[in-house]
Amino acid sequence: MLRISRELAIDENDIEIVFVRASGPGGQNVNKVSTAAQLRFDTNRIALPPDAAQRLARLAGSRMTKDGVIVIQGYRFRSQERNRADTIERLVAMLKEAMVRPTPRRATKPTLGSKQRRLEGKKRRGDIKARRGTHGFED
Repeated sequence: MLRISRELAIDENDIEIVFVRASGPGGQNVNKVSTAAQLRFDTNRIALPPDAAQRLARLAGSRMTKDGVIVIQGYRFRSQERNRADTIERLVAMLKEAMVRPTPRRATKPTLGSKQRRLEGKKRRGDIKARRGTHGFED
């Protein structure tokens, strides 16, 4: 069991990892050995609160299919085990981030002093620009 938060833990048997050949440079090792890990995790198997499920879908983006399956590719390392650990680590980090509720924003008003400073700055800038122009020709 992987503990995500106090309320959420996922079973390691729910995570499906397949090893495929990595793309890109790497010489003979890339051509011979299937080291890239492809992790698949069905989010429908865990009980997520609705708000956390929405945050997870937003965080996963294109890595989540329409069926709610998260697919994470891991090919940063040369060994299967390190790529496997990397993909699991990234899944856990994504789930942890989705479980954190954002603090609501409190609307504030600008202070009188900040309003005055803003208007003084605008006035100063306008005066500078007004002095740039030509003030007419005397024949």
